[in-house]
Amino acid sequence: MRIAVFEVESWEMAAFADLEAEGHRLSYHPEPLEAANAADFADAEAVCTFIYSAVDACVLDALPHLCLVATRSTGYDHIDLETCRERGVTVCNVPSYGENTVAEHVFGLLLTISHNLTEAVDRTRRGDFSPQGLQGFDLRGRTLGVIGTGAIGRHVLEIARGFGMERVAYDKYPDPAAAERLGFRYRDFDSLLGQADVISLHVPETPETRGMIGEAAFARMREGVVLINTARGGLVDVHALLRALAEGKVRAAGLDVLPEEPVIREESEVLRSLFQQEYDYRTLLADHVLLRMRNVFITPHSAFNTREALQRILDVSAANLRGFARGQPRNVVAGPSAGG
Repeated sequence: MRIAVFEVESWEMAAFADLEAEGHRLSYHPEPLEAANAADFADAEAVCTFIYSAVDACVLDALPHLCLVATRSTGYDHIDLETCRERGVTVCNVPSYGENTVAEHVFGLLLTISHNLTEAVDRTRRGDFSPQGLQGFDLRGRTLGVIGTGAIGRHVLEIARGFGMERVAYDKYPDPAAAERLGFRYRDFDSLLGQADVISLHVPETPETRGMIGEAAFARMREGVVLINTARGGLVDVHALLRALAEGKVRAAGLDVLPEEPVIREESEVLRSLFQQEYDYRTLLADHVLLRMRNVFITPHSAFNTREALQRILDVSAANLRGFARGQPRNVVAGPSAGG
């Protein structure tokens, strides 16, 4: 197969060496796959992408030989699955790679907030060792509310037990066995919002979940709640979040994702998009305001980014490509059940 690999760093290429040894022709590209460059890869039979490659109808139009999209991620909302189905293009993902990795990042954000770590480190670097204004709060005895008890959510609940936190969870499809094993309690959505001191989001972005944390949800929360989102930016209405922060309803937020995140990665891309693409500029502006707030701690969608997790992603992605080429596709989320 002719395989184009996007958003790839030089050290990651070694993961695909066996495919090249088997006779597949691979090309490696640090940039994302998008409508502007898709025609340059018109002969590709498979593409291996990451989350910033928007595989939409325009991209698919430019790839007439495409049979497979292998995304190096669990989520696939950056891929037009319906168009892939219509055109017989198989889509594979990496269903599991970083449960503990993302869960650990949740507590990195939470401890940054609870112990004022950013301000404390900045202050001492300036030679100021005064503890004035750095008083934080204990996690022990606080109630953590986890929305979504898939693999990542369960790891978060498990880590929280080690901190001595009370733990409640909401999931559309509860897992009583996990609740018994890990010692947490399920609550309905509204009850969780009213009970939790810290809320952590671990659900995919779907039409049903998009904007689920909005005005109504914030109104039900406790005063001074902490919000952590390492899932998808679209789960949170950022305009409502800004109001909740301004009013003190939300004490602080730790965010690894934002709604218009792909656009704000580089200011030059923002400026270019003003003339070339359509975005929700009101939401984009809200994202930029959040970036500059002292009680909002934003990381660049890096919760997954450990060497171990990335290696697991690469190994599964290479196996997905190999399996498809052999007529035994793995981890299929859309398209034909077999291909070659």
